[in-house]
Amino acid sequence: MKVQASVVIPTRDRTEELRKLLRSALAQTIPVEILVMDDGTSDATAEMIHNEFPEVRYHRLASSRGPAYQRNRGIELASNDLVFPIDDDVLFNSPRTVEQTLPEFGHPRVGAVGIPFINVRQDQTVRQRPPEAKAIYVTHAFVGAAHAVRRDLFLKLGGFREHFFYMGEEGDFCIRMLSQGYVVRLGCADPIHHLESRRRNLSRAGFSGRRNDILFVWHNVPFRQLPIHLIGTTVNGIRSALSQGCFWSMLRGTWNGYVGCWKHRHEREEVSASIYQLYRRLKKEGPARLKDVEPLLAPLRTK
Repeated sequence: MKVQASVVIPTRDRTEELRKLLRSALAQTIPVEILVMDDGTSDATAEMIHNEFPEVRYHRLASSRGPAYQRNRGIELASNDLVFPIDDDVLFNSPRTVEQTLPEFGHPRVGAVGIPFINVRQDQTVRQRPPEAKAIYVTHAFVGAAHAVRRDLFLKLGGFREHFFYMGEEGDFCIRMLSQGYVVRLGCADPIHHLESRRRNLSRAGFSGRRNDILFVWHNVPFRQLPIHLIGTTVNGIRSALSQGCFWSMLRGTWNGYVGCWKHRHEREEVSASIYQLYRRLKKEGPARLKDVEPLLAPLRTK
């Protein structure tokens, strides 16, 4: 059977989690190409893949460049147009997930699919699932742990902004995709299981989250709305720092976001006011039918 999709997995120092994910990926009902993008691990990942999964394409960097960089490189190297660039702490709990997701790209406006997933260490809620299966529902952004993209469109838009490094690159990419007339569809496949790693660095996550919130606003918000949204994002970041812990790391993240605005000042590409309004509406109010939002989208360019 012909390989129809590629699975790209950025990883770092998670040998056991990666082993389980690779087994579940190879058990899919359709064959998939698998690329593991090693972000400078210091564990036995290379040996494990060499000994147990020789069919996997393995690429390793000597030092860390971050998940956004590794996803970009993996999608560039992928051989198929539909790519699943998932996290290394997930499992394909069902062997049918990839096969079920591929037809969901049937509409030309679908640039990405948010695959249903469960944070199994939190609860049994299925996230990224549409209200009903009969219609195409779109959302503002996918979650990095569970999504698939069109490779050609992803590369055309420049992929993820790599200076986001860790967290937040998904929303930034999705609003740029929306600006070009493409949407994130909520999928109906059997859900992926997300086993959020116990090794997650909460201080790092807090720093990166606040930093990238500021960068998202800087890169994308229309000029007239920029000042008020920067102020609002800053205030909300400080509130989060006070209520969630990791105060100083979040505060440093906010400051570092403003430093990043200056550093990347020539890369600002604001979206239109109507697209930004649509993005915020989808984020605040939840998914909408494609037929209801399509009149607001730019015409698709034919090749």
